[in-house]
Amino acid sequence: MDIGNRIRKLRLSQKRTLQDIADGSGFTKSLLSKIENGLVMPPVATLSKIAKTLGVNVSSLVEVGKNMGAIFTPAEKITISDEIKSASGYTFYPIASDHLHKKMQPFIFHARLGEVVKHEVSHEGEEFLYVLEGEMKFKVGSIEYTLKAGDSLYFDSIENHGVTPISKEVCYLDIFVD
Repeated sequence: MDIGNRIRKLRLSQKRTLQDIADGSGFTKSLLSKIENGLVMPPVATLSKIAKTLGVNVSSLVEVGKNMGAIFTPAEKITISDEIKSASGYTFYPIASDHLHKKMQPFIFHARLGEVVKHEVSHEGEEFLYVLEGEMKFKVGSIEYTLKAGDSLYFDSIENHGVTPISKEVCYLDIFVD
């Protein structure tokens, strides 16, 4: 089941209208309809606001949980073909997607020079990111950080934030905590 279908299923199970979710998340009814119908893949920050309005975490929208125990993800399982492409131009892959009721929501992000649309997002929670490959600028509030492989950043996600690749591609681990 795709993300739009999960959102629709959750919304309908709560007997809520598109307008209810639009009012709660701050997005238009039209955008939510496009998301539910698979016409738009929103950034993770948008999914975070929709998830909060629905009373779930982001992983409930992007992952199908089946397990409460340890989840092993071999490196070869993380492939570009399984990544989700956002409307902002980056791709992401949810890690430990089989784990139910996670408190942390780990993702691998790929941002490619020339593909990422300049944007800033904000949502509730905290984030920790760790650059695996490449170099990027990451703005949090009014401060722009330059991060390269091995660098990390921890911040309050309510601050406006956004990524701009410097190298041809940057790959980083981003862990969200609601």
